[in-house]
Amino acid sequence: MKKGQVYEGIVERVDFPNKAVVRVGEETCIVKNGLPGQKILFSVTKQRKGKAEGRLLQVLEAGPEECGSPCSHFGACGGCTYLSLPYEEQLKIKENQVKKLLDGVLAEQTPPYVFEGIKPSPYPYEYRNKMEFSFGDEEKDGPLALGMHKRGSFYDVVTVSDCRLVDEDYRQILDVALSYFAQKGVRYFHRLTHTGYLRHLLVRKAFGTGEILAALVTTSQAPADEEALIKGFAARLRELSLKGTLAGILHIVNDSPADVVQSDETRLLYGRDFFYEILLGLRFKISVFSFFQTNTPGAEVLYNTVREYLGSHEQIPGVIFDLYSGTGTIAQLLAPVAGKVIGVEIVEEAVEAARENAQLNGLHNCEFIAGDVLQVLDEIKEKPDLIVLDPPRDGIHPKALPKILSYGVEKILYISCKPTSLARDLEVFIQNGYRVEKAVAVDQFPFTGNIETICLVSKLNVE
Repeated sequence: MKKGQVYEGIVERVDFPNKAVVRVGEETCIVKNGLPGQKILFSVTKQRKGKAEGRLLQVLEAGPEECGSPCSHFGACGGCTYLSLPYEEQLKIKENQVKKLLDGVLAEQTPPYVFEGIKPSPYPYEYRNKMEFSFGDEEKDGPLALGMHKRGSFYDVVTVSDCRLVDEDYRQILDVALSYFAQKGVRYFHRLTHTGYLRHLLVRKAFGTGEILAALVTTSQAPADEEALIKGFAARLRELSLKGTLAGILHIVNDSPADVVQSDETRLLYGRDFFYEILLGLRFKISVFSFFQTNTPGAEVLYNTVREYLGSHEQIPGVIFDLYSGTGTIAQLLAPVAGKVIGVEIVEEAVEAARENAQLNGLHNCEFIAGDVLQVLDEIKEKPDLIVLDPPRDGIHPKALPKILSYGVEKILYISCKPTSLARDLEVFIQNGYRVEKAVAVDQFPFTGNIETICLVSKLNVE
């Protein structure tokens, strides 16, 4: 294959997260967003050391398992990968992806590890409890759009008023926001010129309580009538007939050049700046920026599996370290059967939320420390009897891994949202006298290329 040339080929398989392996004669090429069995047209964008990468131009023939998409935006929107496949087929793909990555590291392990397949999400559709919609346009100088970025584009935005990952309340809020600001002729923030006002619409909804937070994110480049404009927007939201209940409406000012949702200033327009969610009988107070699993019923499957893997129906003596603890969900689930749980998290707001939630749930044996795991481990005087790891997508910092392993605990539970990072880190565990007992995939993100994996790791020859 030659760079710049266009080829036809058949997708043999899809590797994590969305890398379709396409065969053309005796050669293969990696093309993002292809599906198994599809005949596609693609152009080669890279060719180095016998490895080719390409860009999908057109699907010439659908794969044998495709059944059509329930969403009119599929293909244009960059949010979903597998929406045209039956959910059972998606699960097979993700299960095979995770097993392939783990087998690549654990194939020679003796005794062999047990791979327990994949656990589905209880709700494949309308499962998300948080969405960040972007303002923009679908084409240069086109009408105002509000939704997700187009597949393969950093700039163009697809209005996703038919999105199947969220429920009708989200779609209503999106439609009202778009029509209101389009009618007022308000400009969106342009990422190249750094001019404009509208940036994002952030919506969160608790699965357990039905409470909703809606936050409009703008720059400080305000129109002259900003106060009336924002008050009018809040009034329009409050007029909606929603299945859930609006707990709060916020206006967030963000002048960062980066395309991220963050706050230079937060203004409360209505209600309160938090809501409550229920997870496995525990109550959590969640703010706009709190980390919380985006699939609440799926998170219950995930955390129940954590309990099963740790055997936490019985008392766990001593100290548990919950590293990369977020808002302390895992720590609080383990606290009733532990002597003490120490959570470490770099995001200070998440730590404050964890402390508050532990008090809310009457848990007094949880301690949460704000800081980088790499540094904090040097400062904690207690030694763990068990360690739970739930790192960000890039996995554990390579300098933090030796410190974690130096405790020599008998069991470590690793929860990963990126199996390639997990496979890399497991190599280090194995080199340091650990083995993987068992692993299971948990689908927290139906129709997307993402997947959670849980691994139980134990030390060999424990004295």
